[in-house]
Amino acid sequence: MRTIDIHAHISPEGYVNAIAKGESWHGMTADPLSIHRNNPKTAWTPDERLADMDSLGVDVQVLSTNAYFYNYDKDPAMVTVMDAEANDHVAQLTKDHPSRFSGFCNLPMQDIKAAIAELERGMTKLGLKGAMIGDHVNGKNFDEKEFLPFWKAAEQLGAVILVHQGGDTVVNARTSKYHLPNTIGNLAERALTFASLVFGGVMDACPDLRVCLCHGGGYTCYGIGRMDRGWQVRQEARANIQHPPSAYLNRFYYDCLTHSEEALRMLIDSVGIDRVVFGTDWPFDMAQDWPVSWVLGLESLTQDEKEAILYRNLENLLGI
Repeated sequence: MRTIDIHAHISPEGYVNAIAKGESWHGMTADPLSIHRNNPKTAWTPDERLADMDSLGVDVQVLSTNAYFYNYDKDPAMVTVMDAEANDHVAQLTKDHPSRFSGFCNLPMQDIKAAIAELERGMTKLGLKGAMIGDHVNGKNFDEKEFLPFWKAAEQLGAVILVHQGGDTVVNARTSKYHLPNTIGNLAERALTFASLVFGGVMDACPDLRVCLCHGGGYTCYGIGRMDRGWQVRQEARANIQHPPSAYLNRFYYDCLTHSEEALRMLIDSVGIDRVVFGTDWPFDMAQDWPVSWVLGLESLTQDEKEAILYRNLENLLGI
């Protein structure tokens, strides 16, 4: 049995080298969260990363550039160049270590045409599997019509779109205390993304679209009954869809990073075991400690379910 991690981050080599020299990289300087001072793993060499993967029992990482590098609020032309360099770096790692690394693109989502072009380049020229994007673009949710060409392109390319928060969440406007923007806001963002794509009709318009929601889809499964009730009683909730939101649960993929066996069991029972994949959030502090051991030790999961999560589902989804 081998294990495949869909949710593992990396900092672009160009950025790491520039910061080490005290220089900027495409206008970026040392990040305000001090990622590299507090978590040097993001800038580790491939050999250091592989050694850590071995210690955790992770055979393959699907690399995604840290969300700090989304830069959706920056100049689109500059970010397009930055993303291309970051994607070239990830692609090179997959070529240097084809049995250990796969990868996702970073995209300039504030410029849909540029994002589509870079996604196509990443998949057709670089061999990447899709892209990691945020839950919104400068406050715009993904049911806005301007994003539909992107979703159509992703569907046509067979891309896997990994949705992961970046920057402020919906909680930040109320509080920045207690790490709640992450522990609560992160999960609320993912439920909002699910709702936007479903209620907005995107999943109907793109029936073969493949979207994976990080962190177990946040509050989506727990709140799906209330979404269904809204669809039943409110006309505006039925404006774009003919079926209740719960009918779309098994149209998405979800990583297993729930931090709770009960929540993971509910996720599996809600969406189906074939829709749950292994994701760790490596190397950040909200990652699950010893994630492979955690999954293997869960008493409520069968061995077949554990193997489906740890590798089988991602073999099928990503063609690894």
